[in-house]
Amino acid sequence: MKRKIWILIAILVALFLIPAVLTFAFGGPTNPPVQNQVSWDSPTTKDLFYRACADCHSNETQWPWYSNIPPVSLLVVRDVNEGREKFNISQPNMGEAEDAAEAVMEGEMPPNIYLLMHPSARLTDAEKQQLIDGLLKTFGGEGGGD
Repeated sequence: MKRKIWILIAILVALFLIPAVLTFAFGGPTNPPVQNQVSWDSPTTKDLFYRACADCHSNETQWPWYSNIPPVSLLVVRDVNEGREKFNISQPNMGEAEDAAEAVMEGEMPPNIYLLMHPSARLTDAEKQQLIDGLLKTFGGEGGGD
């Protein structure tokens, strides 16, 4: 019986210790310096973007409390890093800026898992359309700026 308890304790420690070590090794929540300032078409577009997109697509992430708790922190940091790799307004070479409006239009962004934990990122249909139009004007694309 004692052996089973020790095995259970070892498994529980491993479940929390391994992600903590990985978080330390691969980096936790960080916000690199902002190296680019976007010229938004309107304050509304900027506000909607920061409400629904900026946590994963800028270096101005508002890290929630659970982003510091392994193993959840590994998932959150990974998602933010992937978002920043695809499109990051804080970098001079933003990435897939022209695809931003399309991702919102097709309902791909923001992802449902993000909306679950960030209810303020839920946009009404009218707000989604305002964001789409503003992204097209700000970053270009069909019917948008340069």
